[in-house]
Amino acid sequence: MVVQSQPALEHYSLIKTCRPSNIFTGIPVIDFKDPEAKSLIVKACEEFGFFKLVNHGIPMEFMTRLETEALNFFNLPQSEKDKAGPPDPFGYGSKRIGPNGDVGWIEYLLLNTNPQVTSLKTQAIFQENPEIFRSAVNNYIVAVKGMAFEVLELMAEGLKLEQRNVLSKLIKDEKSDSCFRLNHYPACPEQLQALSGRNLIGFGEHTDPQIISVLRSNNTSGLQICLRDGTWVSVPPDQSSFFINVGDALQVLTNGRFRSVRHRVLADSLKSRVSMIFFGGPPLSEKIAPLPSLLKAKGEESLYKEFTWWEYKTSAYKSRLADHRLGLFEKTAANIN
Repeated sequence: MVVQSQPALEHYSLIKTCRPSNIFTGIPVIDFKDPEAKSLIVKACEEFGFFKLVNHGIPMEFMTRLETEALNFFNLPQSEKDKAGPPDPFGYGSKRIGPNGDVGWIEYLLLNTNPQVTSLKTQAIFQENPEIFRSAVNNYIVAVKGMAFEVLELMAEGLKLEQRNVLSKLIKDEKSDSCFRLNHYPACPEQLQALSGRNLIGFGEHTDPQIISVLRSNNTSGLQICLRDGTWVSVPPDQSSFFINVGDALQVLTNGRFRSVRHRVLADSLKSRVSMIFFGGPPLSEKIAPLPSLLKAKGEESLYKEFTWWEYKTSAYKSRLADHRLGLFEKTAANIN
């Protein structure tokens, strides 16, 4: 595929590089229709904070249609794309990830999933074939949201929580602070081929702040996760499946039983990568703390201070990507009552 428009090269030297890692074949694969899915999901979230979901029931057409429309946008002239930026935080962004100095070989669109929230930046995104692109986005988000609700309810069942919707209701709420991101990692141009076997980092290492992230990408590799022992491994791409990430908020809600997965994306030297991610977040005013029923069942003390999602989100977005964002909200041994 010929990429007609790429992020500008003038500051590429600011983007970090790293060596590609080995393909990891041990990613948990969970069949959504498996009667044992709830216990397998819990096991995967405890061990990896990450798993692949197959037999999910979302039509492939929804994925490919949105990918086509996204590429139509990313292949526009840079001057046209810039009309939808800079992000506020919604809209079009290129290379700069957040306001604190993080950069990557990436361009992206960030959208609010609440239809009641609109912005001029969002309107600019849909200026070309507005009905087609907007419809592709909306159809995809509705389908993925429904799947995310069910995944969270299976988690609750697997954790033996009395309320099946104790997690899903947080992102079902009409005030849910969820968002949707389309990422485009262009193939590295010829000028950057002499990197001594190293890849440009498209998106630096981080954990997701929200409750759950639902990722789908094309068949270009690049996603890496960090295992419990600190080893970085490459996740084999699968354009027909979804990858589920545990977010920081879910780590807190489970009192650390589930661990938010640290991950990053490397740019490919030959092929572009397109990914689409739904980030399921709670309402801004929601208080986040370990679920009392889990603490009681395990006889545990809370490892985290209570905070609102607004407080955590504000703190997280003042940090750098690689920072340990939850550190400010962890109780010290002396403060665990």
